[in-house]
Amino acid sequence: MRRRKPASPIPPRHGLDAARLKLPIEGPWQTLLEHLVERLPRVAPDRIEQMLREERIFGEHGPLHVDTRYEPGSYIWFHRDLPDEVPVPFEVSVVYQDEHLVVVDKPHFLAAIPRGKHIRETALVRLRHSLNLPQLSPAHRLDRVTAGLMMFVSTPPARGAYQTLFRDRKVHKEYEAIAPYSADLSLPRTVRSRIVKERGVIVAQEVPGEPNARTYVELVEHRDGLGRYRLVPATGRTHQLRVHMSGLGIPILGDDFYPVLHEKPLDDFTNPLQLLAKVLDFDDPLTGEHRRFTSGLRLEAWTTS
Repeated sequence: MRRRKPASPIPPRHGLDAARLKLPIEGPWQTLLEHLVERLPRVAPDRIEQMLREERIFGEHGPLHVDTRYEPGSYIWFHRDLPDEVPVPFEVSVVYQDEHLVVVDKPHFLAAIPRGKHIRETALVRLRHSLNLPQLSPAHRLDRVTAGLMMFVSTPPARGAYQTLFRDRKVHKEYEAIAPYSADLSLPRTVRSRIVKERGVIVAQEVPGEPNARTYVELVEHRDGLGRYRLVPATGRTHQLRVHMSGLGIPILGDDFYPVLHEKPLDDFTNPLQLLAKVLDFDDPLTGEHRRFTSGLRLEAWTTS
């Protein structure tokens, strides 16, 4: 029988779980320090040694030390050093909460989950801290620059059921976008294309081939050269809505990626992407109840025009 992974001996910090590493069964290392210096090349050896001296690296039974012998197959835990982050001056608002679910309106510019330069300034970490829900996890993803509804699961046993809903595309999603109005563009229509995104490349692109992305695009209303659009994705390719709107010749206002990439500093909170995750609609996998959530946010390009 496979051994169950042990629980972390150290609590979350700033809403973040400790990193866990399993030590290889075989290797030439005599001490834990030797192994970690080789395994964590982005961390200075002096910093690893300092963490051991400060008892910040733990085994199952307590803190480990500079002279701790290497123990094959064992687990260790530690909290990584956090990057300096620019505070995002917008709040996450809770739309709905029950025993298992937390549905929120995520603002523009706030990353959904910890990644890269965004750790504490993320919706997940903020909510874990503010709601005192250390095991909260996302049911799906939402881009940092996109505002609107995002769903989290607060109880680990229910996590798989809700994440599977999104994986199997059993959640109806609707988005709202503000973009230029074109009288020559025939709408509504369903856009089909093949979108690829190469690893290490920021933007995605449409290429010839079998379509793998499908979006329904409808013009709701227009005024003063702008249109308010309803977007319903049937697939979930990276940047799909932005790519399809740009491909139609009506790129979403505030888009720094499409049709032309413009770098924007992380502390620039002006001119947000005018894209809103407006509706989540699904049958609850635990209760069978039909649920429909609607964002309370509004896109500023339309409300101020």
